[in-house]
Amino acid sequence: MRRRARLFAALMGFTALTGCGVPTSDVIEAGAPASGMPGPAPTEVLAEPATVPLFFLTDGELTAYPRPATDAGDLASVVRLLLEGPNERERATSATTDLPRLTGVPSVTVTDGVTITVTLPDTPAPVSRAALLQLTCTVRHASPPAPTPVPRPSAEETAPPVPTLQVTGTSWTMTSSTSACPAKPSTEAGAGGPSYGDGGG
Repeated sequence: MRRRARLFAALMGFTALTGCGVPTSDVIEAGAPASGMPGPAPTEVLAEPATVPLFFLTDGELTAYPRPATDAGDLASVVRLLLEGPNERERATSATTDLPRLTGVPSVTVTDGVTITVTLPDTPAPVSRAALLQLTCTVRHASPPAPTPVPRPSAEETAPPVPTLQVTGTSWTMTSSTSACPAKPSTEAGAGGPSYGDGGG
């Protein structure tokens, strides 16, 4: 009798659950257990800006001063850095410039791959020999080297063309060959390292 009463009570409980809208279901598999917390997202490594040698004067001698440049391949940007003159750290090592302060923005154009023209606006008088070398050597080491000519079997070997700098102002033009510059400026120049001669005016 008691067994029947317990069976009846269980049957009534099941009926009550289904009558209240609670559906019955099988066991739901949730997949593999968690294996741990995900690691941090990879961080992007920022490239350091390139360094270009800006040529200033130290005791009248042409000297290369390494300077970080965000766009070292843009000649106009490098020329603007040079024309701004030495920064505070460079002035502390006696760096000076013979280039004029400009009120306008200089322009730089490259023709035939080897002739680089720098136009200095609002500059009525030609620049000094030292200033010309500052521009020439800075441009030489900031610009990519001229391409080597393809050798011809029946022709004599020829050297690659030497880039030439033309500086123009108001009614004047000066020309300088980049061969007057050092082939490779020292990385220590401007910080007690060697300087380069022929910087006098």
